[in-house]
Formats: sequence, C-alpha cells, structure tokens
Amino acid sequence: MKITIGDYLIRRIKELGIKHIIGVPGDFNLQFLEQIEASEGIEFVGASNELNAAYAADGYSREHGISALCVTYGVGDLGAIGGIAGSAAEHIPVISISGIPPLFAKRHNYKVHHSLADGNFSNIANTYKEFTVVQTLVTQQNAKEEIDRALRAAVRYKRPVNIQLPSNLSYYFIDVDEEPLLPESHVSDEKSLNDAIKEIIMLYEKSNSPVVLVDMDVDRLEVTKEILQFIEKTQTPFAQMSTGKAILDENHPLFIGTYKGNDSEEYVKDKVENADFLLSVSPRFIEWNSGTYSDDLPMEYLVRLDKDYTFVGDEIYEGIDIKDVLNEILNRVEEKTERYNLNKNEEDEFTFEKEKNINHEDFWKQIKPFLKEEDLIYGETGTTSQALGEIIMPKGTKYIASLIWGAIGFTLPALFGSLLVNPKRRQILFIGDGSFQVTAQELSRILYKELNPIIFVINNDGYTIERYILGMEASYNDIPLWNYHELPHHFVKNNKMLTFNVKTQGELQEAMEKSKEATHGVLIEVHFDKQDAPETLKKFGPAVANFNFGERGMEDMGEEERIDEEINT
Repeated sequence: MKITIGDYLIRRIKELGIKHIIGVPGDFNLQFLEQIEASEGIEFVGASNELNAAYAADGYSREHGISALCVTYGVGDLGAIGGIAGSAAEHIPVISISGIPPLFAKRHNYKVHHSLADGNFSNIANTYKEFTVVQTLVTQQNAKEEIDRALRAAVRYKRPVNIQLPSNLSYYFIDVDEEPLLPESHVSDEKSLNDAIKEIIMLYEKSNSPVVLVDMDVDRLEVTKEILQFIEKTQTPFAQMSTGKAILDENHPLFIGTYKGNDSEEYVKDKVENADFLLSVSPRFIEWNSGTYSDDLPMEYLVRLDKDYTFVGDEIYEGIDIKDVLNEILNRVEEKTERYNLNKNEEDEFTFEKEKNINHEDFWKQIKPFLKEEDLIYGETGTTSQALGEIIMPKGTKYIASLIWGAIGFTLPALFGSLLVNPKRRQILFIGDGSFQVTAQELSRILYKELNPIIFVINNDGYTIERYILGMEASYNDIPLWNYHELPHHFVKNNKMLTFNVKTQGELQEAMEKSKEATHGVLIEVHFDKQDAPETLKKFGPAVANFNFGERGMEDMGEEERIDEEINT
C-alpha cells in the first residue's frame, strides 16, 4: 500500500499505544504536525519549551512504557538534549523526532537558520549519537526500514532514539506492507542458557543466605513479575537500591530495606554483603546510591542479569535473554512452603499540633498517612527525594525520581507527561522551590489541559541541598522569592486549581483534607526555615562535599599543592 512518510511514522507510533506526541512547533516540523492533527487516535501536545517537552516525554514513558517527542532542528534539538540525556541515563525509551531542513538543503550544504550557518548538518546528529541508541536520517529510499529500526531499538534497549525527518518529505509517498511493528524476537543461545542456568541453580542450592537486590532495570526490562515470583516461591528476602525504590512493594513481608553501602541500616548491609547467593538485575552504583562507593557486594556469589547476558560470579554468559533466564530459574527452583515475615516494627502514629510551625522532622511524618495505595509519587532531586527515600510507600505506589541524572526541575514537566497517560490516577509531586523555578512554565500546561495533580512546593527559600554541600549562607544559593500558591491564577485565567499557603501543621492538615475532593488540581506551598532539612540530607551534603572537593577543599590549597593534587588525580 502507499502511504506518506509522515503518516507511516504516525501509524507506527500509534501501534506502540502512544496517544500523544509531545513537543514544540517549529518551521521545519510543521508539515508533520499537520499530519498529526489530521490523524485520529493521536494528539500533538505542546510544551512550553524543548527541555520541558523532553522531561514530559520522559514522564509519559515512565507511565506508559514509551513516548514520542517532536522538536525542530538545531535550537529545538539542543534545547531538548538535556532531557534526552536524562532518559538515556535512567533507561527510558523516548522516540525523539526532529524536523530538519529540506533534504536538498542538507545535501547541498545550504547555510540555514537554526544552524551555525556553515553548511554543516552533522554537528546536531553527532550530539545525539552520545545519548541515543539509534540515530537516523529519513530519506525517500530508507523511510520504512529506518523508522522501524529506530522504534524497535527504543522498545528493545529501553533508551531514546533520534529520527531526523526532513521538512519536505512528510508528504512523500512510499510503498509499505501491512505487517504490524513487532519488537525483534531474540532467541537465546541454547548452550549458553543451559550453562548459565546450571551454574545459577548450583549456586542457589548451596546457599544458606540468599538475597535479591532490586534496582531500576527490574522495571525497565519488564521483569518485575518474574523477580517477585522468584522471591515468593523461594521465600528469599529482598533489598532495593535507592534508584530502585518501590519497584517491588516495600510492605512485602520479605522486604528488608534499602541497600546503599555504608549508609545502609546495619541489618540490611549485613544481609546483602554476606549473602551467599545474590540475584540482581543490572545494578548500577554511583556515589549517591552507594554511600560514596562503599558498596561491597559478594562478587563470588553475585548473579547479575542483564537484557541479553548474565554474569555468574566472574563468568559471563552471552546471547541469553533475561526473561528466558528467569523463567528457567523459576522452573527449576523448589517452592518453599514455610513463610517468613521480615517486616520491621510499625512506626508510631503521628499526631499533628495545630499551631506548630512546619519543620522537616514532622512534615514527612504528617505526609505519610496522606499517601495512598496506587498513587504515582514524584520526588524531585534534592530535599524531597532525600526525605521520600526514607518513607515506606503504600502498596502499588509508583515512585519516580531522577536519581542518576539528577537534573533539578525534571519532575514538574514529567508530571505533565504522566498525567496525559493516566489522568484518573492520583499523582502527587513534591518539589523544592529552586527546582520549581527551573521549569515552572509547565504548570500552565497542566492547568490548560485541566489535569488534576496534587503539588507540594517545598519553600525552603533557596537551594537547600546545595547549602548543605557548600555555602550555607552564600548568595549563590539564594533564589527570588515567589508566591507559588498565587501562580496558577496568573498562568491561566479562571482555572479551578485549589491553592494553599501553609505554615503550620494545622493549615497543612486542612489543605490535605480539602485536596481529597479536588477535581482540577491542588497546589500547596509549604514554608520551612531556610536551613531546615531532612536528617538524611544533612548527612548527604557533607559527604558530597568531601567527594567533590576533598577534606580541605581546593580553595584552601596553595598553587603548588593544587598542581600536585591535579597531577596525582
């Protein structure tokens, strides 16, 4: 059958269940946007800028499984690249579509706007090579094959891909078949699979203290069900990394806590580091989730599963799919009938004091009962992610943070994206004032689409996490003072979002009660003392400072010592 290139791309995107393409219009992508407008079952949703659009696409993908982003060439591409890099770091598949100048302009090196006016069209594409698993330029000859290749790679590798669509080709007709887009099927190497399973089962059967360690790729590689089946069939305790928070139910009787090297609770550290069988899915330790690289996994007993290879100790077995490995393990391990319950003691119920000013020690205790099963909860990098990391989330909660990329401001546009996917799910954002100011415009899009989130703005009067790293009183950690609770009424006229400005525990409680009946969103501005912070952040800040600057800091060194230090490192 004959179909235009633009319509073919839209058709394939719709086959992935995507109902919204998020982006920013620009002259090089307008014909493609016209085709989206004319297509049933899919909608173009504008964002306030390209960075916010990329963050929104990331949030959409985290809730749906994959997303699509569309920007214009050059300025749009580079505006979005920070968000695309974050998706790459966090293993989030995003189909990034760039409307580029017409193909003849590229082939003849025309000097055009949105470029360096030097006829070079490779610099933008080269930038995306560092952060995407596929980069392709669509032409009349390769459109079908290259579009399918890019989309399949995004699905398979859980990473962003970049498709450059020349502005003059959207309406160009090509011949295609009626075959649906299917992820490439990968058959495991039989010998490698059998050898790996033999070693894994032998190691497991010898073990007396097995443990499962959960990180984000349990979710990204879609093996949550299989990992939970193994845990429950074998009654194996499991820990999570902070980057894998709440992927499995934190209320599960076999959950023991969060492993983060020397920053772990002693019981968790002992169980993980002394396991004689440790099953994990592609754990990734950075300084933030490892107690500054103090993680000490028992490598001899570590079974590390990845998409298409498995490590057992220091032996690697390649060409085997993770689902095949887990299904074979499940088929061969015996079910244990004795059931264990490793839950910790229940925390004391918090009683708020109506007239007491809000502080971090009490705030998160007061928040905890407000959270419900099946909530989607965002924790912005900094104060909120540090505090939420210590809260046991209700069953069925999805917790979203950007703990590896760590870009402040990510969560507000990401919330917009996930609300587009599932507007009926209760979605709650906790975001600091400094982070909010980075991407605040996207609140207007949430209001414009009449979505219904609950947003807590943590007003600490500045960059709190940076204050605890360096510069407690420094002006560089100060920000303009905004009246956050008034912003919705300035952004979109006649919107129905409920807003609250709270300073006491009684005011907070009243705001939370009223938020339960909201239908057009809630914004609660919560005031804290400038130097108040969660206890975990007070410990985290100095650890970061020591890692970044050393015990004394570069500013205390003389010139000769500075040169020696640089040479030694």
